[in-house]
Formats: sequence, C-alpha cells, structure tokens
Amino acid sequence: MFPIHDDTERIHGRPYVNYSLIAINVIVFVWEVIVSGYFSDEQAVAEIFSKYGAVPRSVLNGDLISILTSMFMHGGIAHIIGNMVFLFVFGDNIEDRFGHIKYLLIYIAWGAAAAIIHSIFAVSAGGGMIPAVGASGAISGVMGAYLVMFPRAKIFTVIIAFFITTVRIPALAYIPFWFILQVIFGLIDPFGGVAYLAHIGGFVAGLGTGYAWKLFLSGKNITNPLFKTDSQIIRKQRPKIEESIPQASPEVIEGPDFYEIIAEIRGVSDATDIHASFEPDTGNVRIIARGSRNYNMLAKLPTTAVKPTVEYIHYLNGIARIRLTK
Repeated sequence: MFPIHDDTERIHGRPYVNYSLIAINVIVFVWEVIVSGYFSDEQAVAEIFSKYGAVPRSVLNGDLISILTSMFMHGGIAHIIGNMVFLFVFGDNIEDRFGHIKYLLIYIAWGAAAAIIHSIFAVSAGGGMIPAVGASGAISGVMGAYLVMFPRAKIFTVIIAFFITTVRIPALAYIPFWFILQVIFGLIDPFGGVAYLAHIGGFVAGLGTGYAWKLFLSGKNITNPLFKTDSQIIRKQRPKIEESIPQASPEVIEGPDFYEIIAEIRGVSDATDIHASFEPDTGNVRIIARGSRNYNMLAKLPTTAVKPTVEYIHYLNGIARIRLTK
C-alpha cells in the first residue's frame, strides 16, 4: 500500500518547512550518488555512512551531530522515494497544525528519539557498530502525530497486487496497520537492513507528542516569540478548524412536492458523513457534516413549509444534494 495524498486540507498556507526537508533530503541524496558513483564504490559508501550515519555506540556516547546528519542520508533510490512520499503526504498537515518552527524542532526531536531507541536496542544486543541512515524515524513520528490529530482523514492509497488500483483508507485503519507491520518485522528481524525499532520509537514519540498537543497546547497562545507562527501573531490564538472555514448558505429549490437543498461541503468522504434534520421550532433544516472539515449550517425553508422528511442525501465532488419530501 503506497499513499499518494490525503483529503485533509491545510488552513495556514504552504508547508514551507516540509518542502524544505524534502528538498534537503533530495540534495543530500544527489551528493551521495555523485560521491559514491551511485553506490558502486563500496569504500566511499562505507566512509560516508560511518561519518554521517548514526552509529549506535557513538550515539549513546553523545554523538548528537550524527543523529541530525543521519536523518538526511539514504541508502538507495527506493529508500528515499518511499520516505519522501510519506513525508509529502503526512508532513504538510502536521506543519499546518504545529506551525513552521515548532514542526521543524519536533521533527528533529522525533528523529533523535528514533535513533536513540534504535541505538539502545542495538547496543544491548551486542552490536552497535552498523550506522543507521534515513528520515524514516522522524517520518514515523509524523505519522504518529497524524493519527492523533487527523484520525478521520482518508488516505488515497495505491494497491499493487495482481492489479493496480487506488482506494481511500481511513487514517485510523491505515496508520495502525502500518505500525503493526513495523512491530511484526521488528520482531522477526530487529537488526537487519531496515531499522524497524527506529520506526517504532519515532512513531511512539509522535503519538505522545500528538496527545500532549491536543491535551495541553492546542488552541493556546505560546508566549515565547521564538515559537510563534504568523497565524498566532495575527490572532494570538489558533482557531479551531471549523471556525476558520467560511460556510456559504445552502441553496433551497422548491418543487411541487419536494425541497432540494444544495450545499457546498468539502473534506468529507461520502454522503454517510452528512446528516440533515428538520427543526420544527424554526422551520429550517440543520445540516451537519463531519470530516477533515466540520460543518453546521441551516437551510432556510419557506415559512409555510410543513414538516418534510429527508428522502436521500447525495454527495459528489464537494456538493451535497439533499432531497426532502413535503
């Protein structure tokens, strides 16, 4: 399963830090290719990874610089493509929620946590001299935080089996499934060619950060200017997602024996995420939608309307059509 994009829309501009992280990873990889002759010079590869990779024993002895440099090193074209696709799909929304500077610092912290966890287990198993490289530990942290912050998001995923198709999988299913695979592979081969324990450590760190953010920091003003984003400087408090989205009034079409309500609703997967109910006290129809965006709107029916019943709700390309019979 290969993610290609999600349905969670950003509300605070472009994710410049996420784009920069991807660009730096690509630039460093191009440098690796040039220096090593596309990894054909084994001695050059060994020297690069030993110097800039996270060697577990060195990490536990305080070599913090290698933790940082190892996050931007990759061992092959498949390695970097896989990591950068995951970072592109999941990282922009985490940056949007945290803010640029906080996202950068937390991303590095997730990578450091992943490297340290991997190093502890590698040294305890009697090894610890093989360098670990790659951004996957930090990206695992991104995925852990994403699961907490956007559990209802849909991940558009390419599935390659006997055929190739795309499906929409809820983050609440996709990310736990991915994590379970890391645990299984980590138990089977904990110190093989893939640092699964780094993935697990980074994911747990991201999960904890996401929960802490939602419990203690979400929506609160961070007074330290170093941590302020542009949106916080303007508003002093980051608004909730649903408060920041302008909602146009639904259009009501009246027929001889029906009403049809047309409403623009973005960020939901299908009609099952949309609910409509008639309110006798006001004579209006309340429309509630839950997804990566939340909606709560009223459709004003004619004052002479008798109690209608909802016949069906259709949803396609961001437009909901709600038919009520008189």
